[in-house]
Amino acid sequence: MKKLLSFATIALFFNACKNEPTENTESTPAAGAIPVPANINYNILATYPHDTSSFTEGLIWQNNVLYEGTGLEGKSKLLKTDLKNGKINQAVSLSPDIFGEGITILNDKIYQLTWQNHKVYVYDAKTLKKINELTWEHEGWGLTHNGTDLIVSTGDSNLYFVDPETFKVRKIVGVVNNNGPVGNVNELEYVNGFVYANIYLSDYIIKIDPESGHIAGKMDLSGILEKLGRQVNKDNGAVLNGIAYDSTKKSLYVTGKNWPLLFEMKVN
Repeated sequence: MKKLLSFATIALFFNACKNEPTENTESTPAAGAIPVPANINYNILATYPHDTSSFTEGLIWQNNVLYEGTGLEGKSKLLKTDLKNGKINQAVSLSPDIFGEGITILNDKIYQLTWQNHKVYVYDAKTLKKINELTWEHEGWGLTHNGTDLIVSTGDSNLYFVDPETFKVRKIVGVVNNNGPVGNVNELEYVNGFVYANIYLSDYIIKIDPESGHIAGKMDLSGILEKLGRQVNKDNGAVLNGIAYDSTKKSLYVTGKNWPLLFEMKVN
């Protein structure tokens, strides 16, 4: 099961990994021509409570509201949450057989992926009323947008740029660093022309150039909870996952699956 994979896969973090076969995949430049990703430094500005029952798959900050998509069969939800106290103000439960995944908001619509159900749910962002259902042929992992295209990850080393009305693929960009393709690309957030992504089962967030797929930087969040005296069981899936961006404050919000805290930080 995707969400309870062995941590042995972390060893493959920056090594070559399998791409889904497709005729649309853009060619990848020679690995040696790509610079080593720069280290991204961060400063924690604040911490906020996070519901430890939320198996976080997607995180969005918009209009002073924190939206969260959660996973696991029988527990998957779409949530509106109060950042300051972690209280859930509104919740939509998915069918018990559905595993919810990444979310994003585009043109006043919330899009929510599902893992292996090949469904994409579309909601009115104000009411959370479901208004449409689309089909996605691959697994669904992370989701963001660049203002025009939705950008999807499927757990491999590709970013899929898709039409928000039909969910048809417009182009595919391979994610690579100086060693080659980088897999386990998971939760996504578009920030100032770059895509930030969690690498599943790791403590890394990477910064991707969406045009070339090159990884421009990486942020190491190892021990971020432990330094505050908080512990989680990563063997039970409580790993780093969830990135949101506040364009007004220019802050990142970061959390993890079943984590007790959400972090507000500045990166440079």
